[in-house]
Amino acid sequence: MLHTKSESDITSLAPSSPSRSPKRAVYYVQSPSRDSHDGDKSSSMQATPNFNSPMESPSHPSFGRHSRNSSASRFSGIFRSSSERKGNRKRNDKGWPECNVIIEEGNYDEFDDDKGFTRRCQALMAVCGFILLFSVFCLIIWGAGRPYKAKVAVKSLLVSNLYVGSGADFTGVPMKMLNVNGSLRISVYNPATFYGIHVSSTPVNLVYSDVVVATGQLKKYFQGRKSHQTRDVHIEGTKVPLYGAGSNLVVSDNAVQVPLTLEFEISTRGDVVGKLVRLKHRKRISCPLTIDSTSNKPIKFKKDSCTYS
Repeated sequence: MLHTKSESDITSLAPSSPSRSPKRAVYYVQSPSRDSHDGDKSSSMQATPNFNSPMESPSHPSFGRHSRNSSASRFSGIFRSSSERKGNRKRNDKGWPECNVIIEEGNYDEFDDDKGFTRRCQALMAVCGFILLFSVFCLIIWGAGRPYKAKVAVKSLLVSNLYVGSGADFTGVPMKMLNVNGSLRISVYNPATFYGIHVSSTPVNLVYSDVVVATGQLKKYFQGRKSHQTRDVHIEGTKVPLYGAGSNLVVSDNAVQVPLTLEFEISTRGDVVGKLVRLKHRKRISCPLTIDSTSNKPIKFKKDSCTYS
């Protein structure tokens, strides 16, 4: 049975025909361009078609020619801009690209001043510490060397000439004169184990009733550590006026006995640490004796014959 189509049916079915579909509407979307970062307000216009189905919308993945072209253009633009920036960089002598130097603002002199002040303080503290340690060391050495005093002993006195005669002083007053010539032997021992000593003495005097009738001098010398030395001192007195003390002398048959006193002082100096640490000791010696003009034997001194102070 044949149905005849009405005019209204033909009209309703006409738009569904793909061959007679009307043209799609086109609208434009404004998107920010890459140059808008630099402040340029220009914009680019891109035509976007009106899609009638979800399959034709841009949200659906499309592998068409349009999407491939847009992606390629975006990536090529990125690589092209980066390669252009790299190509514009200057290179130094070693081939490395030159970079702009970042100049920091601010004055750093105050930090340099603080560092200099700190270094000066550290140097001053180091010097003070060294001086303190060295002083303590010298004090220890000085205290350790104090007990080592030189030991002095008078051994003997040999008188080769003793003569009492009459004469006059420089004013012409008559009085007795005394001539003495002899040699004194002294022994010095240095017990120090780590330093030597310099030995000297005051004039070695023979005194008769407060009158010095003969004198001598010990020559200065250096004596090593833990050493023992013996020195001879020449004593001499010629035509020494005795003034009023000569009246006590009795001369018989050119023989006379004269009571005398031997007096002198021994000084020792030990340089422990150069001239910085020195140890000094003094010892005063006094020995009473009687000289007989007729005897040529040396006078021996025992330990208790002299006073050491």
